[in-house]
Amino acid sequence: MTQPLRLVVFDVDGTLVDSQTHIMEATRVAFIATGIDVPRQSDVLACVGLSLPKMMERLAPQLNAQTHLALENGYKQAFVAMREAGDAKAQSPLFDNAREIINQLSVIPDVLLGVATGKSRRGLDHMLAENGFGDVFITQQVSDHHPSKPHPSMLLSALSETGVDPENAIMVGDTSFDIEMGIKAGFQTVGVSWGYHTRDQLKHAGANQILDHFDELPTMLNTLWGGPYV
Repeated sequence: MTQPLRLVVFDVDGTLVDSQTHIMEATRVAFIATGIDVPRQSDVLACVGLSLPKMMERLAPQLNAQTHLALENGYKQAFVAMREAGDAKAQSPLFDNAREIINQLSVIPDVLLGVATGKSRRGLDHMLAENGFGDVFITQQVSDHHPSKPHPSMLLSALSETGVDPENAIMVGDTSFDIEMGIKAGFQTVGVSWGYHTRDQLKHAGANQILDHFDELPTMLNTLWGGPYV
């Protein structure tokens, strides 16, 4: 009997890569340039995963749309400047065992991989090239073309592009936004404890399972799918 196609979609920041250094630095530069007090690190990291406009609205709710746009543009310019200067703060290292598990999953028949991220297309392309992921992720959903998480648009597009049924799809992410998005799209959901939201936040959002180590993922996928598939 032919097995149905299965899909695993990953968030990027806080799930695959640790990007908090560049996020904090770009935020700091953008707020200082606009003459506004820099928000606390905990407040910034709590917004990771949202689209950049939504992130700025949350960090500075008292400000108007014009100032939010200035913050957004300042953030983008700061990150590009760091990257072009070769600043170490622009680097986003992969979390432990992420590369090995992604490579392991990518060669399994009938299991497709994707990403759904608050990054821009440009930002995701840089991350994929920097880590040599090439065409590993069959479906790639970015903030340029979708409403911000937790709206399910990214995951609905991933299902449409791959032809996978939602009951055979799993969303893996580190924030409540990822979990809520997955649930809205009919996915099963896996939270990761090494990212930017707490275990309690992930549980409260409705995560089916929570990972403490990346190398636990294959076993967890089999559990959720009633495997073995990976």
